[in-house]
Amino acid sequence: MVDVDTTASSQLLELTGRSGRRALVAWDRLAWGRPPAGTFDPDSLQDLPEPARRWLTHVITPGTPLWHGVLLEMHGRIRKCGWHRFRAVQMHALPRGFIWAARAMWGLIPLSGYDRYLDGEAEIRWSFFGRVPVKTVSGDDLARAAGGRAVIDAIFVPTAWAGPDVTWREGSTPDSAIAEWHIDNLVLRPEITVANDGSLVSVTIDRWSRPRGKKWGDCPFGGFVGDELDFDGIRIPTTMRVGYFFGTERWPKDESYRATITSANFF
Repeated sequence: MVDVDTTASSQLLELTGRSGRRALVAWDRLAWGRPPAGTFDPDSLQDLPEPARRWLTHVITPGTPLWHGVLLEMHGRIRKCGWHRFRAVQMHALPRGFIWAARAMWGLIPLSGYDRYLDGEAEIRWSFFGRVPVKTVSGDDLARAAGGRAVIDAIFVPTAWAGPDVTWREGSTPDSAIAEWHIDNLVLRPEITVANDGSLVSVTIDRWSRPRGKKWGDCPFGGFVGDELDFDGIRIPTTMRVGYFFGTERWPKDESYRATITSANFF
């Protein structure tokens, strides 16, 4: 466990500049949430679908606290009129929400800002040079869309999937399972696919969205994960490729995000 207060806040401001100051209150509220809901006991998973048991027993060491949050550092590429490199920090604490704060280069111009979801409200705020606004979005549709992202990115906190906030059912294939999350007024059902050794292969959800500016509606969203590393008794994937229309022939054109996790600290 890490003290996610001072260090993480400094990282947020370093990446986002002046625009990130608005996110500091939400950042602190996510960092100081509830305590772990006990410790991990593999015997508690007996009623879960077999792929869910296979995944959770593979990635969580018995006796590990059932952390509900994680602070991640990462780098990667994001697709916005071409692929752009970024580095980012992410605070993720379900069922409350997340903040993803990043800096990318748009040609020679630094673009920075954050996406956040907290207690049913969402906001996107990005600017050039940390000062000149280029995108500010909020509202009910964005909040519903951000809830979908929240449960996709929750794969980086597998202990939360073994706790009381999730109920499980069989998936669409013998190697998949569906988890049901209740977050604010949303009911979200991501589906995970698990390899024979228990590692996670992919995650997908019907996410409320409007890809390429179309009307709001449910759209397949998700991607592949891999390259596990152990952080304090919890294995998480350290590579991720996601986008809209995952699982369809359109996905290669709509893949929008590639990330590599470099550190993970649970709380």
